[in-house]
Amino acid sequence: MFSAFSNIFKVPELKKRVLFTLAMLLVYRVGCHIPTPGVNTVALSNFFASQKSGILGFLNLFSGGALSMFSIFALGVMPYISMAIILQLLTAVVPALEKLSKEGEMGQRKMTQYTRYGTVGLCVIQGTGTTYMLKSFGTNFIYHWGIGFQAMTVLTLTAGTIFIMWIGEQITEYGVGEGMSLIIFAGIVASLPSEFFNTYRLFRVGQLSLFSLAFFTVFMLAIVVFIVILQQGARKIPVQYATRVVGRQVMRGQSTHLPLKVDYSGVIAVIFASSILIFPTQIARYIQSVSPANGIIFNVMNFITQNFSPGDFAYYVIYGFLILFFCYFYTAIAINPNDLSENMKKYGGFIPGIRPGKPTTEFIDRTLTRITLWGAIAVCAIAIIPEILTQQMHIPVYFGGTSLLIIVGVALDTMKQIESHLIMRHYDGFMKKGRLKGKGAF
Repeated sequence: MFSAFSNIFKVPELKKRVLFTLAMLLVYRVGCHIPTPGVNTVALSNFFASQKSGILGFLNLFSGGALSMFSIFALGVMPYISMAIILQLLTAVVPALEKLSKEGEMGQRKMTQYTRYGTVGLCVIQGTGTTYMLKSFGTNFIYHWGIGFQAMTVLTLTAGTIFIMWIGEQITEYGVGEGMSLIIFAGIVASLPSEFFNTYRLFRVGQLSLFSLAFFTVFMLAIVVFIVILQQGARKIPVQYATRVVGRQVMRGQSTHLPLKVDYSGVIAVIFASSILIFPTQIARYIQSVSPANGIIFNVMNFITQNFSPGDFAYYVIYGFLILFFCYFYTAIAINPNDLSENMKKYGGFIPGIRPGKPTTEFIDRTLTRITLWGAIAVCAIAIIPEILTQQMHIPVYFGGTSLLIIVGVALDTMKQIESHLIMRHYDGFMKKGRLKGKGAF
């Protein structure tokens, strides 16, 4: 593995891509520390420190700490991700969008344009709501409230998210890894040193027992290992190809396998589920901030914010169902059993004991449905159980299964791309035996 990292700098193109990715992530982290004008960032940071275990801590985690400082990147990538989810869901039900998505590169460019335009609209809505939410926190967070402050803040936050969107697209095209996922990854990783130091400090002063600290450390390491196994795991279906004649060449029969991954969604299901679950709470906070106190609407919104935040039973139930849904949804988009069956039949392949054609399609679909169910349940367990244990043991770190899934999943996908570049240029990959399998590997 260490030799593989050293080989990165022996390939000029790969070296350029890696350095470009690091430079873009550095620009993003610098922007997270540039505050929006008119906000008392010191008072706001102290307020967020006291709300770390709630929904505000969850939002701040995904923004890379930008929300607690109310920087120009305070909205983060969530508007873009939310718009991407909306378009993917609409593609499944709107024939025109489904047709557009299948038109190759031109269709994908058009879909990307729609995502960008929708992101701007969501930024304006969320930026406006954020200003009211900030006002609801207290008058000491804003120096001068008024229409000028609102307009400037919405414009600043919208421009910040658009710039993040541009950074993500540049990383995807000219760097290594998926840009948006790497931005979320960088934001979460950047908060780890301070969180671990805070945990160790509480252990030193006696507020955290040695048993709790040891159990938490071992449990998190075990979860990381389990995530790697889950991301790399696949069901290998044997496939036999018969002898056939192509022109004057006789193609001998061969045995191979069809790998069906346990979890095709990778971190996508977790990111999508998190962003969807955050959205109602954000809207409720915005409405609550402009509603009369103790009114019916205020009480309803207050019920939503109190019962759909991390730590609440309803939150975990809905979160689990959303993860299950997006695991199946992404698998349905990524893998088409009918296409696999037709391609197999076209090249003279068949699954032993299964007739070609419709029976093969049904067998692949049935197998894929079963393994996706277990994969989705495993993802739900990883995302929810560590957070519950962290709260029950009073571990002062907002670093649960969701964060681990994103960190490990994005790291594996990025290493997969780097490994592909190395192997293509006759260098060894990260593993002596086998290769890493990212979410797109098939």
